[in-house]
Amino acid sequence: GIDVLVNNAGVMDSMSAAADVTDAEWERVLRINLTAPFLLTRAALPHLIAAGGGAIVNTASEAALRGSAAGAAYTVSKHGVLGLTRSLAVMYRDQGIRANAIAPGGTATAITADVHIDREAHGPAVIGRHFVNMGRICEPEEQAAAIVYLASDAASGVNGVILPVDNAWAAV
Repeated sequence: GIDVLVNNAGVMDSMSAAADVTDAEWERVLRINLTAPFLLTRAALPHLIAAGGGAIVNTASEAALRGSAAGAAYTVSKHGVLGLTRSLAVMYRDQGIRANAIAPGGTATAITADVHIDREAHGPAVIGRHFVNMGRICEPEEQAAAIVYLASDAASGVNGVILPVDNAWAAV
C-alpha cells in the first residue's frame, strides 16, 4: 500500500517575465512542477483512501509565497502547488488524508543546472531583487527533514500547512 506520497521533483525557469516566456518553457515548467504532482496524487489517492488515510507532502517554493522570487512560469507553477495542497487538505481530510507542502528558499541543489539565465540581462537584477534577503543557503537534508516531519505521525494534526524552510526569507 501507499502511506505517504512526496511530490518533490521540479525545474526552474529562465527568470523570464510573462511577456518573455516561450510557450515551450511555460509548458515544460508547468508540466513538471504542477501537472506531474497532480497526476501522481490522483493515482495515489485511491490507495491512500483504501488504506484509511496517509500523508501527501508537496514541494512548493519561496516563489509561491511572493510574486518575485523567480520567473513567471516557475512562480505560477509553485503557486499552483499551494492551491493543489490546500484543496487536497480540505477535500480529503474526512478520509484521513493530510496534505501539506514545504516552501524551500535557496537550497544547495542543481535545480538551475539545465536552465539558461541571461546573466547580462537578468543577473544583477535577479541577485539584487530576489536573493538579497535569502541569507544562508539551506542544505537538501534540511528540506528532507521537514518533509519527513510532515509525513510522520508527529504531524498528525497538521493539514493544509505551507511550511517555509528558507532560513527566514519568508519573514523578510
